[in-house]
Amino acid sequence: MGIIKTALEIALEKTANVSSDKSSIASFNAEQTGKKIANMYLDAEIDLSAELKKAEAEFRAEFGSGYEKHLKQGVFNVFLSKIALPASVEALGKFDKLGKGFNVLINKKEFNSFFNRMIQIFNQFLEEAAQYEQMIRQQYAPKLRRKEEELSKRLGREIHINPMEDQEFAAVLSQHINALKSNYEYIVEEARDEINKMFSGEK
Repeated sequence: MGIIKTALEIALEKTANVSSDKSSIASFNAEQTGKKIANMYLDAEIDLSAELKKAEAEFRAEFGSGYEKHLKQGVFNVFLSKIALPASVEALGKFDKLGKGFNVLINKKEFNSFFNRMIQIFNQFLEEAAQYEQMIRQQYAPKLRRKEEELSKRLGREIHINPMEDQEFAAVLSQHINALKSNYEYIVEEARDEINKMFSGEK
C-alpha cells in the first residue's frame, strides 16, 4: 500500500512545481528576449550593453536575479548562427559589427585576434571564389559566343547572353563554388566551437 500524503505535503509539492515552472518560463522568456535584442543590434544602431542591462533589470524586478546568463545565451545563439562563409564582400563587412557584439558577451583579449584571423580566412575564401568564377568565365566564353551567334542568326538581331543567366554556366559555377565551400566548412565549424568555448568559459 502506498504512503498516504498529508494535505500539507501535497500543497508543498504543488507550490514547488509552480515555482519551478515559473522559473523555467522566465528562463525561456529571457533567452527569447536575448534573441530579439541580438536581432535588433544586428539590424539597427543600438547599444547592446545598455539593452542587456535594461532587460536584466526588468527580469530581476519581475522574477528575481539569475536571468542575465539566459539573456546573454539568447544573444549568443543568434550571433553564433551568423558565423558562416560570406556570400559577398558586403556580407563580410557585416562581420565587424558581429565581432563587436561578441566582445560584449565574451570580453577576452584572445577573442579579437581569433576573430580577425577568421575574417582573414573568410576573405581568402571570397578571393578564391572570385578566381574560380573568372577562370570558369574564360573557359566558358567560346561556348557562350557560339550560343550568342546561333541565337543572333535565329532571331535576326544581335544577342548577348549574361553568363549568370545561362543555366549551363550557372550550374558549372555552382558546382565549383560548392566544392570550394566544402573545403572551408570545417573552418566554420572550428570557429563556432572555439567561440562557444570562449563564451562558456572553457578557455
